[in-house]
Amino acid sequence: MSVNLNALKQYKSVGHAAAVQTASPHQLIVMLFDGALTALATAKGSIERKDIQGRARQLNKANDIILGLKDFLDHEKGGEIAANLDALYDYMVRTVSQANRESDAEKVQEVISLLLEVKAGWTQMEVPA
Repeated sequence: MSVNLNALKQYKSVGHAAAVQTASPHQLIVMLFDGALTALATAKGSIERKDIQGRARQLNKANDIILGLKDFLDHEKGGEIAANLDALYDYMVRTVSQANRESDAEKVQEVISLLLEVKAGWTQMEVPA
């Protein structure tokens, strides 16, 4: 049985688009966390395989997503928490950039751990109906 990979990719992309269109703002943030974590894990594997292009592509993707998370911060409503997250996201972006320059899997793991912690807090928040 042969599988048309382009059709499969297109199907997945439609599935993702539908999920994004129907997601609440809270769910969109969770999707961003998941996307960044996936990119970081893939980058870590690329570092271990010495795949320079894969590492750079995935770390750049992770940085783009982290910057997206930073853009979602509401400094008016979030106050001190938003300010702290803003500084943490800046730190993550710098650390990912450094990991990319130095091909450092430990720095990637550090950002993964930080993102998992922030995501855990985010998913435990009560969302108003």
